Amino acid sequence: MLEALHCFQDVVFPGRMTTELDDDRDIEAFIQERMARGHRLLTREIARALPFRWKGAYAVGKGETEPVDDIREAAVLAANLFVAQLPEIRRLLIKDVEAAYLGDPAARTYAEIMLSYPGLSAITTHRIAHELCKLEVPLIPRMMSEHAHSDTGIDIHPGATIGESFFIDHGTGVVIGETTEIGDNVKLYQGVTLGARSFPLDADGNPVKEIKRHPTLEDDVIVYAGATILGGDVVIGKGAVIGSNVWLLESVPPGSTVTQAEANIKIERGGQNQ
Repeated sequence: MLEALHCFQDVVFPGRMTTELDDDRDIEAFIQERMARGHRLLTREIARALPFRWKGAYAVGKGETEPVDDIREAAVLAANLFVAQLPEIRRLLIKDVEAAYLGDPAARTYAEIMLSYPGLSAITTHRIAHELCKLEVPLIPRMMSEHAHSDTGIDIHPGATIGESFFIDHGTGVVIGETTEIGDNVKLYQGVTLGARSFPLDADGNPVKEIKRHPTLEDDVIVYAGATILGGDVVIGKGAVIGSNVWLLESVPPGSTVTQAEANIKIERGGQNQ
């Protein structure tokens, strides 16, 4: 699974590889090789994962509820549909790199962002995993996201929907839940949680699945370090700014600024309160 992920990362960002390429023909050959290898590996991994589906079958638009008869055919179909989305994934990631460059004065080059920024690494993995999640491929998207989580400290569920020009600055400790919806040109800082509150249980006491549990962030929102936003009915309006360490359980109108209550600070010097 990881080798397939790395192949597709090389396809969307050829500049991240270590192989020396002399001209455009070398780059084209490199991309073709990585694409073919990634497709082959992904097809194999999807075929292994499909029997672990908890419900239904992999059959786009057919609505079957029984396991597919031909796992290999279903795996090839899923891999083909995924590969067809790589140009769009690359387009989105280029916008993410641009957002990082424009949003971070410390960024000197696009290459620096692609090769060293944990936020870009996490969103690259997410955009790949999210497409597989949309295709209802089991296991693999979550495994990819957890690899990125362990590697970067950023936890993005593959089901989360994220618009273009997305930037996570610093990144450590960011959590983005499964049903989160994020618009365009959104910026998060480290330690932000976009999470769920309590969730309903069915008659047997089991959590009800496939309901919206996580917040929606509209376009141009900024969320500063340590903020926690919880609940599927919470909408952060376009252009809103959420300050550091805010605990938020309700919607915010467009253009608003939300800050925490003034802290009570006590400084002790020489054993005396100041």
